[in-house]
Amino acid sequence: MQDHGTRVRASRKWVSVVALATLAMTVTGCVPLQYPEARGPQTDVTEAPSTGKGMQSGGDLVMALSSEPDKLDPTTSTSLYTRFVMNAMCEKLYDIDADGQIVPQLATELPEVSADGLRVTIPVRTGAQFSDGTPFNADAVRGTLERNLTLEGSTRKAELGPIERVSAPDAETVVVEYATPFAPLTAALADRAGMILSPTALADDTTAFADSPSCVGAFKFVERIPQTSIKLERDPGYYAADEVHLDTITFRIMSDANIRAANLRSGDVHVADAISPQDADALMLERDIEVLQSGSLGYQGLTVNIGNTNGTGQPVEQREGPLASDPRVRQALSMSIDRPALVNSVFNNWYDPACSAISPNSPFATPASSNCPEFDPEGARALLQEAGVDIPLTVTLNVANSPDALRYSQALQASVREGGFNLRIEPVEYSTLLDMQKGGKFDLMQIGWSGRIDPHGNMATFLTTGAGNNDGGYNSAEMDDLLARAAQLSDIGERAELYGEAVELAQRDNPLIYTYRQRNITAHASDVAGVSTYTDGVVRLSRAGFVAEED
Repeated sequence: MQDHGTRVRASRKWVSVVALATLAMTVTGCVPLQYPEARGPQTDVTEAPSTGKGMQSGGDLVMALSSEPDKLDPTTSTSLYTRFVMNAMCEKLYDIDADGQIVPQLATELPEVSADGLRVTIPVRTGAQFSDGTPFNADAVRGTLERNLTLEGSTRKAELGPIERVSAPDAETVVVEYATPFAPLTAALADRAGMILSPTALADDTTAFADSPSCVGAFKFVERIPQTSIKLERDPGYYAADEVHLDTITFRIMSDANIRAANLRSGDVHVADAISPQDADALMLERDIEVLQSGSLGYQGLTVNIGNTNGTGQPVEQREGPLASDPRVRQALSMSIDRPALVNSVFNNWYDPACSAISPNSPFATPASSNCPEFDPEGARALLQEAGVDIPLTVTLNVANSPDALRYSQALQASVREGGFNLRIEPVEYSTLLDMQKGGKFDLMQIGWSGRIDPHGNMATFLTTGAGNNDGGYNSAEMDDLLARAAQLSDIGERAELYGEAVELAQRDNPLIYTYRQRNITAHASDVAGVSTYTDGVVRLSRAGFVAEED
């Protein structure tokens, strides 16, 4: 019997890949753009199926995680990587499936909405318990939702909309009452806002929830070693414990994509997230490795700090400098970005240009949301001259110090130089980048969003005045009105039209300049099954396990 925590594969010849773009690793050098041949449309492979495979009982799975998660508290966290960890131990009222459809999880049915849209009734399951043994019931749901609405520093409040009251008339029913209708609620409850927290853990004044989180889930928290690892173990009290195979899951922090790929090849890790396009083609040819991939509901982009001087969610105050104060300068920056050339040269044609927060595959997509600003460096220079800006305009860009992020920022540096900009790139650790983002300690930041199935989760929390993810301090009464009205409608076509108008306004004001949309690429050992990666960017491991060896 092999020890799955320390297994090592026999060495084999690696498949070499010819680099399609040579990118200098110094952040000040000019990067020549090269154009690889376009690949055909990618086919989603979202799950490592376990059906028809015998699964071992037990085993210790190790996942290489590309960045350090922030606090393990669903109410305040903002990192995608926190969602990976929380997904295995904190179930939600709803989830999404491989097709992007919302399905019940801790709820038993989709919500019932009153005719006027102001009262939402959610039935919840019985017979479940939190990892600390506290019974799960409707009152626990009520407590979590109220915490999301009232806790200082909550990034969930805007996701839940204008709630007036949450009640639990009985142990199996939650009622949410609104001042005005709010269509995105169910989608919000399929993410962190719907992760229900143990009331016993919340009532413990001696320990912060993030330091000892307790939810309903297949696994429960064991320990965290900062910057190194997070360990979970199987929860024997989980209501579907017979569907769980592994004994433990350990998330090891490995920020370098090359190191993640090497550890996957050696067998030191069994699953690795955020596989770089530089490695993906080679890994797909490996005999003992399989690659999952899906399109993304999210985006990567540039956040401009317009008015965040006191921290995200605090009153905005207009910042000085042409980029912050003049929308013509931000428009010129957007026009200086050759989106197709950059994603093709840097990411080997794996990714796609992004023009807005709405994926082209979304039912809310319209021609307006899919329309990209034209690459026009001459027009960009003319706008800068009109704004009275000396060319080149020097702008500091903060970026995560991962190889892919650096490659893209260096190529971006070369692209925008034609439009009259001199990008000064400052790489920082990802966790530091998040702190700078929330504190408003930046001028321009390269960062992304993993995406949600409802546009409200991709736009309103970033563009509404004072919202929890409006890290640039953007303040527009017109945008606030558009997004609020869109959230009140139930008809997809009517909502899509309003979101299209919001996209056009965003492309005029450019508080957030959308650049590309990545694919979610996850690799795993071929003797691991039950792993899945969906369009929300989260790698799911709660039903993963090792394939039983044949006799």
